[in-house]
Amino acid sequence: TNPAFKEVLSRIESHEDCRNLPMISFLILPMQRVTRLPLLMDTICQKTPKDSAKYENCKQALKEVSKVRSILMPSGSHSLFHPKCDQSGLQSDVLALQPFPLVSSSRWLVKRGELTAYVEDTGLFSKRTSKQQVYFFLFNDVLIITKKK
Repeated sequence: TNPAFKEVLSRIESHEDCRNLPMISFLILPMQRVTRLPLLMDTICQKTPKDSAKYENCKQALKEVSKVRSILMPSGSHSLFHPKCDQSGLQSDVLALQPFPLVSSSRWLVKRGELTAYVEDTGLFSKRTSKQQVYFFLFNDVLIITKKK
């Protein structure tokens, strides 16, 4: 509510070092990393030979980072990217219109391209399928589907 704070925050966010990212994108990074650590450790464990001495250390590390994650993000908590997701992690189209921190130091583009989406419209007496051209962006942690206006 402090106008001076808002003005300073706005000035900081618009600085080139911040790449015009909102403060929330910086505040959320540590939590995003904590949620990814068990995935990283699990992958390392899968790649470590089971007969190796390092395998047991890896399993113990996985157990510990999973414990930290469960303390910070108890089951049933909401997604970090979309705070209003339901329990299944799915999100309605209305929520997708909320601001999304696309630029992140831990996110990279994997693939992009144009696709034809088949959309099924079920009416009271009929069922109709239509085609739409969509453009997708697959990042390492999110899939964004867009359509041309």
